[in-house]
Parts: sequence; structure tokens; C-alpha cells
Amino acid sequence: MSLRHMENMPFHHSSPPGAQRTSWKPWIFYSTIVLFLLLCSLGTLVCTLLPFKTGNEHCAAKFGPLPSRWQMTPHEPPCVNQVADWKLEILHSGLYLTYVQVAPNTAYKEPAPFEVRLYKNEGILQTLTNNATIQNVGGIYEFHAGDIIDLLFNSENQVLKNNTYWGLYLIGTPQFVS
Repeated sequence: MSLRHMENMPFHHSSPPGAQRTSWKPWIFYSTIVLFLLLCSLGTLVCTLLPFKTGNEHCAAKFGPLPSRWQMTPHEPPCVNQVADWKLEILHSGLYLTYVQVAPNTAYKEPAPFEVRLYKNEGILQTLTNNATIQNVGGIYEFHAGDIIDLLFNSENQVLKNNTYWGLYLIGTPQFVS
């Protein structure tokens, strides 16, 4: 049985000469653009309806590098309370920008793996495991009054504390419209 007669068969219905075939690719492209514009509009609407209340005085706290202690901006009422070195209690609910710089001790050769963790209460917010270079990390988190924020090291000798610090900055308090 020969398949020669199939070689000349078209795989699609032929269109009249000069007619343009419609393709699904432009529709996906245009749909993606419309979806993106809708998401941008929704984001603008949410930001407009949920304004943030910010005070005239900024509330911030920073610890490190050693031998310094906690440095806090004067703010009434205070937004954070020092619990211990590398540990704070949140007193004012809101959105906070956290920032951390960790300088690993490259001479550290103990069996414990390098690990630095930023905790909120008992939950891990971020973990650093790269001990090759200085790392800068952080993020924007919603903290509530009573939350305990803590920076813990697997071993105190894993980091160079004279070049390691962390802190947080109160960005604002969302005012939800009811």
C-alpha cells in the first residue's frame, strides 16, 4: 500500500486566494494586555480605598553592629520595645520594613551549618544559609501588637557581629474602609 497520494493532501481547509487567515496568537497577546491593564486598575483602586495613616515622626529601631545597642527613634507612643539583643516586641500594629545585613565569619569551621533566621513569634520569616558573602535581606511585613521579632544565629561564632545589623521601620497603618 502506497502513501504517495497523501503527500499532496493539505492539512487544513484551503482559503480563497488573497483571504487572510485568522490566528489565535494575536488574541492571546491582546487578552494578556487587557488583563494586565485590569490588574493595574484594580491595584490603583485598592491603594486609593485603603489609605495609610502615617505619623509625622517615624518609628524605627536598629540593632548592631556591635558594640552598639538598640537605637530607637523617639516616638510617642513607642512602636517597639527591646526584649533582648537581636529581639524586639512590636507595640504598634502596622506595616514594617525590615532590613538585615549579615556578615558571615568565613573562618568559622565548626560542624553546625551556617544558618541565620528572622523569626516572627515562633514562625520563620526568612532564612539565610549562604556563608560566602555579606547578605542584605529584608521585606515588608504586617506586624501586630505583641508580636516578637527575633534574629537568631545557629552559632554565635558564625557571624561577624561588628558588621551585622538589623532593624525595622514603621511604614504605616492601613485604615480599612468599612
